[in-house]
Amino acid sequence: MMDSGETRIVDNGYEAFNARPQLEGHLGAMAFRSLASNPSRSYIVDLSTGRKEMKAGLFLAVAIAVSRRLRQIPARRVGVVFPSGIAAALSNLALELVDKVPVNLNFTVGRKSLESSISRAGLTHIITAKPVIEKLPDFPWTENVIDIATLIKGIGKAEILYYYGLVRSVPAGALMRWLGVPQEGGDREAALLFSSGSTGEPKGVVLSHRNIIANLMQIHDVDLFEDTDVMLADLPIFHSFGFTVTMWYPMVSTVKAVCLPNPLETRRVAQAIADEGVTFLIGTPTLLRPFIKKVEPSLLKSLRVAVAGAEKPPEGFAELWEKTFGSRFLIGYGITETSPAVAADILPINEGRPSTFSGSTGRIFPGMQACIVDDSTGNVLSPQSLGVLYLRGANVFRGYLGDLEATSRAFANGWYKTGDIARFDENGDLHIEGRISRFSKIGGEMVPHGTVEQAIARAWHLEDSEIPLVAITGVTDSVKGECLVLFTAIDIHASELRERLAAEGMPNLWIPRRIRRVDAIPTLASGKLDLAALRNSAQESAAEEEAV
Repeated sequence: MMDSGETRIVDNGYEAFNARPQLEGHLGAMAFRSLASNPSRSYIVDLSTGRKEMKAGLFLAVAIAVSRRLRQIPARRVGVVFPSGIAAALSNLALELVDKVPVNLNFTVGRKSLESSISRAGLTHIITAKPVIEKLPDFPWTENVIDIATLIKGIGKAEILYYYGLVRSVPAGALMRWLGVPQEGGDREAALLFSSGSTGEPKGVVLSHRNIIANLMQIHDVDLFEDTDVMLADLPIFHSFGFTVTMWYPMVSTVKAVCLPNPLETRRVAQAIADEGVTFLIGTPTLLRPFIKKVEPSLLKSLRVAVAGAEKPPEGFAELWEKTFGSRFLIGYGITETSPAVAADILPINEGRPSTFSGSTGRIFPGMQACIVDDSTGNVLSPQSLGVLYLRGANVFRGYLGDLEATSRAFANGWYKTGDIARFDENGDLHIEGRISRFSKIGGEMVPHGTVEQAIARAWHLEDSEIPLVAITGVTDSVKGECLVLFTAIDIHASELRERLAAEGMPNLWIPRRIRRVDAIPTLASGKLDLAALRNSAQESAAEEEAV
């Protein structure tokens, strides 16, 4: 990457933030202090089966007792297989308290991917529970499987009450020293997450204590949450937002977590919001869209804020959400490799101004630097130009597990290449236009797949569909460089496609030249498009056509 001067770097206090001594701390110790500081606060509600609520002090006492047993595991990395809930949070904290690394495995992917993840992480032990095992008959369990319920039952009430008494009566610092809870983490590995694999084989993302603590501090510094917020924690903990934001943040703050195992159960989620007085909801547009049709607005009257990330909301959806439910709708941005949160458009709620729905994700978080780079030349562009977003900050990871080649490709002179096409507006707000893999260069022009998809959805009145019915990918073309391929689960003919998109004002270059009719658009468990499956299918079809 060529150095084009500091004026082209967007800086939000990078140097000062990275000098904070807290970044040398340990995630387990950070959570310990927070939970012990207010042991009587209602910390977590688990709605998986019935309703279970735990106060901070008791939760910490159980985690201490569990950690004493987990200390005996010889391996440093330990697998965790749970949906969001008390057992998940307990397992992760207990492992951190004895300086072990939780590896929260994505149980929604295929057996082959799981076997690869388990092998690459070197896992010999997995913590889970009998009901989870019964629901995952094809899961490649390791030889050593720890049932958290059996473990806690074996501990007994007396020992837990003993630790609870210590939590309430002994200063946190002294108690941690006595228990041997590590105080320094810094750049040592704190967690291992595997990427979703929407564009290929999942990669092991190694996050350090510095990475995660930095992101927790950044979230706190921007006042995204109020002290009395009640957060719905229904994102899976193998998902980076579910891991850092909805699991760890309530542990290190005063925010209360209400846990549900499945974010796809829209009506159950809405009822939980009503019953528990949830004020803060995080999800993807795919998860939030069904609320409009399925949920009575009165059920969400307690909701203060809904934040959407992972993909761009459909045009007009933010306005529709606010009009329907009355809560603020914000757009956030983050990726697993940045621990994950990078930005959120928080100014409307923090300054009391109306939402503008410009599509901005707001300013980058404190302690970060960003620049926009021309992907073909490596030159740093002006922040207002469209190019690949590069990032630096304490929350940015250092590399992929056992993959020096992928790590090398991901960085340039210490900057992390996000792979997202972005720009900054004149106010310094970040606009994410899409993944570079979601653009095709046709005749020298960058064509955004998402924009074409949205235009087709409007032209065929598909905006309200709860599942994607059209998707765009690109294949190599000998004349134009690339060619757009439309995958559609409804009947769309080429002549009608050209006519309707032309009426939408779509440039001729952006109109797909190939159409593939499919029974269903391939998606991942998160609801996002399975980009790898789309691309592979398009390439196979193109190869078959050439062979003929």
